[in-house]
Amino acid sequence: MSPRSGVRPLALAAACFLFDLAGTAATAAEIPSEQRRSGYELMARETRAIQDDDATNPGTLWVLDGEALWKTKAGTAGLACSSCHGDARASMKGVAARHPAFDPARGRPVNLEQRINACRAERQKAVPLAYESKELLALTAYVARQSRGLPIEPAIDARTRPFLEAGRETFHRRQGQLNLSCALCHDDNWGKHLAGSVIPQAHPTGYPLYRLEWQGLGSLQRRLRNCLTGVRAQVPDFGSSEFVDLELFLMWRARGMKMETPAVRP
Repeated sequence: MSPRSGVRPLALAAACFLFDLAGTAATAAEIPSEQRRSGYELMARETRAIQDDDATNPGTLWVLDGEALWKTKAGTAGLACSSCHGDARASMKGVAARHPAFDPARGRPVNLEQRINACRAERQKAVPLAYESKELLALTAYVARQSRGLPIEPAIDARTRPFLEAGRETFHRRQGQLNLSCALCHDDNWGKHLAGSVIPQAHPTGYPLYRLEWQGLGSLQRRLRNCLTGVRAQVPDFGSSEFVDLELFLMWRARGMKMETPAVRP
């Protein structure tokens, strides 16, 4: 059997499963709070062990880089993050658990990456960092690490409610050539297997996280783009309002669950 023919049964099984999903009910049922599970709980014991030990968790390397960047002066203002915010262990505690959060200057929620870049541009007078760049991932991981073990609690009020509902609509909207929604996989079929991998409930408890598939750290938006590519849908740009609204909904959906950053996933 040739190498190519050896992968066909797996690809065919995945395709059949996806097309089966496409024929299911249009409206998925949200997961009851008592049944919510972090992706950590659905991983193999060996993968959980990698996350549990900071000495073996590859994401720790990005956290350490982020700590160094936190103390490094940048931009024409000659300021470091620590110049304004001091010790991140105190000033950033709980911050990641509350993002995306409403930004009055922009009139809409911003995610943690956007908040960091706003500080760079407005306070440090520095060039914003590119999405998925080593530096932005490191700073985001370092800030998010200060919330590890704390419950996710995004603020939902009259200002953020419309954006939450926009994110909810995106989560439940069928998209792409495969005509699938996020909810059809992650609400209705979590725990099942797709091409050998367990379908998680899609609670963003540990971003940015280290994926063994990527062999590197990545943001939640990178993962969302992967999913949309998988269903053959149009993929918004990094930092788009559609993605931030979806992030807000996903964090609200995971409210009360504990932050794990930097998490490890298959």
